[in-house]
Amino acid sequence: MTSTSLRAILVGSPNTGKTTLFNALTGQTARVGNYSGVTIDRRVGRILGLDARVGTAPELVDAPGTDSLSARSAEEMITLRAVLGLDEADPDLAIVVADATRPQATLYLAVQVLELGLPVVVALTMADELEGPGPNLERMSRHLGVPVVQVSARTGAGLAQLRTVVQIALKTPPVAVPLIDWPSSVLNATRQVATALPTTWLGAEPTAARRSALARHALLSIDEEDELEDIEPELRAAVYRARDTASEDLDLAIVQARYAWLDHGANSWKTATHIRSLTEQLDRLLLHPVAGFALFIVIMVTLFQLLFTGADPFITAIEAGVGALATHTSSMLPPGFLHDFAIEGLIGGVGNVVVFVPQIALLFLIVGFLEASGYMTRAAYLMDRIMRACGLNGRAFVPMMSGFACAVPAIMATRTMSRKRDRLLTMMVVPLMTCSARLPVYTLIIAALFPPDTLFGVFPVQGMLMTSMYLFSMVIALVAAGVLGRTILKGPPVPLLMELPPYRMPRLGELLRLVWLRTRQFLTDAGTVILGFTVAMWFLLSFPALPEPVGGIVALPEQEASEWQAQKLEYSAAGRLGKAIEPAIRPLGFDWKVGVGLIGAFAAREVFVSTMGMVYGIGEEVDEESPALRERLRSEAHPDGSPVYTPLSGLSLMVFFALAAQCMSTLAVVKRETGGYRWPLFLFVYMTGLAWAASLLVYQVGRLLGFS
Repeated sequence: MTSTSLRAILVGSPNTGKTTLFNALTGQTARVGNYSGVTIDRRVGRILGLDARVGTAPELVDAPGTDSLSARSAEEMITLRAVLGLDEADPDLAIVVADATRPQATLYLAVQVLELGLPVVVALTMADELEGPGPNLERMSRHLGVPVVQVSARTGAGLAQLRTVVQIALKTPPVAVPLIDWPSSVLNATRQVATALPTTWLGAEPTAARRSALARHALLSIDEEDELEDIEPELRAAVYRARDTASEDLDLAIVQARYAWLDHGANSWKTATHIRSLTEQLDRLLLHPVAGFALFIVIMVTLFQLLFTGADPFITAIEAGVGALATHTSSMLPPGFLHDFAIEGLIGGVGNVVVFVPQIALLFLIVGFLEASGYMTRAAYLMDRIMRACGLNGRAFVPMMSGFACAVPAIMATRTMSRKRDRLLTMMVVPLMTCSARLPVYTLIIAALFPPDTLFGVFPVQGMLMTSMYLFSMVIALVAAGVLGRTILKGPPVPLLMELPPYRMPRLGELLRLVWLRTRQFLTDAGTVILGFTVAMWFLLSFPALPEPVGGIVALPEQEASEWQAQKLEYSAAGRLGKAIEPAIRPLGFDWKVGVGLIGAFAAREVFVSTMGMVYGIGEEVDEESPALRERLRSEAHPDGSPVYTPLSGLSLMVFFALAAQCMSTLAVVKRETGGYRWPLFLFVYMTGLAWAASLLVYQVGRLLGFS
């Protein structure tokens, strides 16, 4: 075996410090990619600090965190495939990470890896949280049959010993198969399924232990509701037959036998004593069915308000920087196509990408903090009952809440969900949450078309309308999740099974590294798509170009220049598209000018305001607070003198914006996360159809009831 062929894989449960250990072993050598066919991160580095005689540092692959090798979705299969070497070379060693403060719970994964007959070294992390010496490593090693090293990646304690043990294990790999007392029903089912295992799973020289372990994996993973693809029909049929003929629940029997073997070993090693009093005291409050839920709401509102307001100064700075760059570039280029393309197309497109960076970075900082501290599992537990009624589990709540700030980072936050079906369903409803980009549109319409009156002399109409739009989006999102979860994405939610880890103070370095990796991935993947869409929208809004007046637009008075800009927009492809779609949107109370605004808003919802400023010749440098634009909307009239914009048409427009997929950035990120155009296309069609139907209902029923 040459030094260049040495390869280890790091596996472990979430919240065991696996990523911290990976970083400690590899230093800055890690590179990040994706596993084939999915968006799950694949991190690979070199184990540094080994004896110089080893030669090239062995490769270390960081497998996704998982509590078990059993899997019922394609994403959950990743760790098993990595352990088996199905996608690349077989690993020479598995380093299984377990928590020294709760070894029995986190060693379950180690048992499954040992059953496969793979060389194993166990790294007991969180040693710095132990009170006293911790478990007896010699007895634990004797029971497991493999080396056990106690480490703390935070402090560096035990890392040198772990490197030494790994170096020895790579040269003379220890192989031990746990002697578990399997019930007769499990043995019979294992024999039935083992004969149907695909050769790709078994490897070149399959052992009896590997056959049996993979048969038990198939028994725990394959059923009528799994999402596993490429499962041989013969294997699936064998599993179904084994389940039908078994005298007991095979899932329960297999899991109980493994834990019984672990518990027997736990009697021989000294159980670590660990201060849990703080965790237990906090959980009495934070998991309380009433107080815990109230505190949860307060925590979420506070954190996402921070997301909303904390990113604002950075967004403002980025917008100012992009504006300064545009001004500088404009002074260097002569008027013409190249000038407009560089300023409005390229620089504007880059601005549309980087403006999301503060919110994305801050969101991943918040989510990373919640996960590393141990509170995320509590939040999922508290929300599970409510989300389950809508076909989801508790982990969907955080992405949906963050959708109030921006759907782009919210969709990326669905990566915390383990099952593809649940992630897809959450992605399909997150864009329905009222994001910050809708706020300028609501502000403009409410201020322009709804007087500042009060209802019953107490409740301000404008404030109630704004609040109602937020509540409306929440209700529709939950209803949509329930409908899609029972039709297009049919399937019961996976039960939320998790162990509540102790509360810990996250490491700032690890959080910042996570934020950097996620943000860089957004810029390199979704950012390129957003830039392309932005440039395409610029072409639609700019061509065909209306011939400039004699002497150029700069020679015109300000009012005439603004009116010429409006004519230019009407003459463009976007203006013609607005007129083309007018028959479809007129029943909603909209004319072609609103149609142009809707087309422009596809680049970003808030662009609707500036586009309407251009349509009405006021200029594009307007915002939702512009008195001139508000007054123009109030005074705009049809040829017969009737107003174009009324409170009813304004409400119809807000409903349309609340439900329509008016955001190319969201579609670009969905494309990135799902790996194709199928789901973003479905998202666009279903949301646009829903928006059209709801807006039609509001406007036409309102007219029948006598509203204007």
